Amino acid sequence: MVSSLNIIEVARVTPSNSDSAESLSLPLTYFDLIYYKLRAVERVIFYRIPNVTRPFFDSVIVPNLKTSLSSCLSHYLPLAGKLIWEPLDHKPTIVYSQNDDVSFSLAETNADFSSLSGNEPFPSTELYPLVPALQSSDDSASIVSFQVTLFPNQGFCIGVSAHHAVLDGKTTTMFLKSWAHICKHQDFSLPQDLIPTYDRTVIKSPTDSENKVLNEWRSFTKILAGGKEPANPKSLKLNPSFEIGPDVVRYTLQLTREDIQTLRERLKREVSSSSSSTSSSKELRLSTFVIVYSYVLVCIIRARGGEPHRPVGYAFSVDCRSLMNPPAPNYFGNCIAGCSRMMLTAKMFMGEEGLLAAATMVSDSIEEWDESFAWKIPDFVAYATLPPETQLILVSGSNRFGVYELDFGWGRPDKVMVVSISPGNGISMAEGRDQNGGVEIGLSLKKHEMDSLIDLLHCELK
Repeated sequence: MVSSLNIIEVARVTPSNSDSAESLSLPLTYFDLIYYKLRAVERVIFYRIPNVTRPFFDSVIVPNLKTSLSSCLSHYLPLAGKLIWEPLDHKPTIVYSQNDDVSFSLAETNADFSSLSGNEPFPSTELYPLVPALQSSDDSASIVSFQVTLFPNQGFCIGVSAHHAVLDGKTTTMFLKSWAHICKHQDFSLPQDLIPTYDRTVIKSPTDSENKVLNEWRSFTKILAGGKEPANPKSLKLNPSFEIGPDVVRYTLQLTREDIQTLRERLKREVSSSSSSTSSSKELRLSTFVIVYSYVLVCIIRARGGEPHRPVGYAFSVDCRSLMNPPAPNYFGNCIAGCSRMMLTAKMFMGEEGLLAAATMVSDSIEEWDESFAWKIPDFVAYATLPPETQLILVSGSNRFGVYELDFGWGRPDKVMVVSISPGNGISMAEGRDQNGGVEIGLSLKKHEMDSLIDLLHCELK
């Protein structure tokens, strides 16, 4: 049965101090500009409450979420503002004015909560009604929007759409933890580790780097438009969410600490075996991220099969907050840089030593990464001119964010999902729900590929 969703209300929530708060203006930084043209980042957080009724939802859950969101926004005023690009400015700016607000939708669905929050594949189209649209136009763009959806007698979920020009994963998670803290404890102050800092001077990007990033975006847009100059180079209209066919399914792979250790020991054996036949070998960085990402990367490439010389690649983000001077652990905004390798071939990962090859490349990418990479201008033109069949595996999220700590007062989430991963190429990563050293990987693929992938994922562990 195809599920239905009914929008109950589209409300607006203002920061609790909006009457007294002064206007605020934050210019986008070098890091923000790298992401300002990307689609909204969409997440859904599921909370199981057996026997939850509509009256309880309306009288308890919704008022608590609204009141705490209002209080939380007073600490995160830019989220209630807009992204604006004035005609005479060379880059966009976040502008908050008195009584600005965020969209807060309420909905009810007859979808199966257990299916969407469980561990079996299900149609990806079931997730998209649970995330709200993020309003954008040529002149301005909203920063964030929310949707709370009731599953009668099952639970509820919180859908979040966030503008990547303003929020990276660390900032989004810090905000959500702040909202949850206020809602659960009815404490309108925040612990020190959740108070955002807005000091833009910590981002000491090289001279003219911002203009170079904007020029890269213009070139990228021109290539996608078939060589035509964009009608409005300063348009802030976001690309829509991915169009998902009915044959695309979602699946969450859960790796335990023991699974990861099994893969680690296997890689150690393979390193030892390959080292004995070579004169020298570089020591592998066998962190949880390297092991899990390499393992999933290899399985996704093998699941697609096809021509062994077809192009593949990978890309992930590195948090630069510790590199800032002084370090800025609570910095609000984007503070991540990309790390990638393109123009590889599927054949590199197909053989018996495919996992070792992937782990070696990812490990080397991290070991070689230093502050100079943070300021390396992304080559968007190279992305735009990749062969259309290229399988570029991108990672959203992190196993270090602590998303399963998001307890609003009704317990920890049953499942946290990044909805906006591209089918076939995108994966999401989070720590395991049991908080015992495991990792969750979100995957979105056509059903026949997903069936092959699931078999491969479990075979590789054996």
